Amino acid sequence: MSARKGPEVITFGCRLNAYESEVIRRHAAAAGLDDAVIVNSCAVTAEAMRQARQAIRKARRANPDARLIVTGCGAQVAAEMFSGMADVDHVLGNAEKLRPESYLALARGGAARVAVNDIFSVRETAGHLIEGFEGKARAFIEVQTGCDHRCTFCIIPYGRGNSRSVPMEQVVAQVRRLVENRYREVVLSGVDITAYGADLEERRTLGDLVQRILAEVPGLERLRLSSLDPVEVDPRLFELIVGEPRLMPHLHLSLQAGDDLVLKRMKRRHSRADAIRFCESVRARRPGVVFGADFIAGFPTESEEMFARTLDLVRACDLSWLHVFPYSAREGTPAARMPQVPRAVRKERAARLRALGEAQVARLFRRLAGKELRVLVARLDGDAALGHSEEFAPVRLEAALAPGDLVAARVTGEQDGMLVAEPAANLLREAV
Repeated sequence: MSARKGPEVITFGCRLNAYESEVIRRHAAAAGLDDAVIVNSCAVTAEAMRQARQAIRKARRANPDARLIVTGCGAQVAAEMFSGMADVDHVLGNAEKLRPESYLALARGGAARVAVNDIFSVRETAGHLIEGFEGKARAFIEVQTGCDHRCTFCIIPYGRGNSRSVPMEQVVAQVRRLVENRYREVVLSGVDITAYGADLEERRTLGDLVQRILAEVPGLERLRLSSLDPVEVDPRLFELIVGEPRLMPHLHLSLQAGDDLVLKRMKRRHSRADAIRFCESVRARRPGVVFGADFIAGFPTESEEMFARTLDLVRACDLSWLHVFPYSAREGTPAARMPQVPRAVRKERAARLRALGEAQVARLFRRLAGKELRVLVARLDGDAALGHSEEFAPVRLEAALAPGDLVAARVTGEQDGMLVAEPAANLLREAV
């Protein structure tokens, strides 16, 4: 087996996990764990857990002599299952995975095989100052983790613990560091980021944080937010969403369903009317905003009529980017004890919802046809450059560009689920 260049981290799940995988990679490398393969797992669905197990077995076959470590939400909620796998050497909990001493102990040979403590005993979240993300034109920052809500379908609070916020000054310092290292777009991530600041000694809101970032890091060109709960958007954040051009006109909402009874049984905090009202209010002030949303298809007790109201909500809010999951029963959650929708029906409804999402994307693409967009190049594909517009539309540019370039481009067509565009002007700024 050839010598490794450093630890390998295999990531599943959300943007927060992607950010934390970079922290893990750096801690493991600093500890000298060049032979390690670390699986940062997700627990949001049974399928995610299955994929993690599959990845572990595959990684062991490919790396028979490696130190194989499993961590993440899956490891936090199912430590015994992962430690019971013969391919696994060590299991780290979600708090332990972010501590440099965990990897130093592994390197020295004195670490316990399973190090998973009570996640609800964790009270603080540290900001991890990292220099950047390998091979990426944009960066993710963890500003919050955990959740104080107990949606009936969700296992994540048991993987992440209660809501905890990174102090504002640490977030600002991280954004400043990334901008100094030539990142032009930053995404604020968390489990429930609209809960940001409620746990801090001096209570703050997500709007306060966004305002401070934009004020104190003037060199930041593009700021995005991860999934928002529409009824928790504070007044200051709303004003920034509708009036601040550096805050991208793309919002992803945690909606889950479009029927009020289903939402009540999910123990969500918003109603169908709340979702529609929020989208209409934002668009009234900033017409070009594009919305995405998370949805669960086939939640327990969901009838065909209830599901039809979810389809109708997608149209009523003119949502474009849909993340659709067929309901997955998670042991220990209240929804798992409710009357279940047959698995085949769940899959069929998820397919219909995804098909509507594809139609909504096509609708968005028609609206953007011929328009000039600002595109941030993320990577190259042969002689073409691939990136995203401010609306989060994927764009292919047949031009000699480099990752990190920000260009004005006019849409000329569509190909393979992407907009095709040509530079409409010189680079807005040389790659920084």
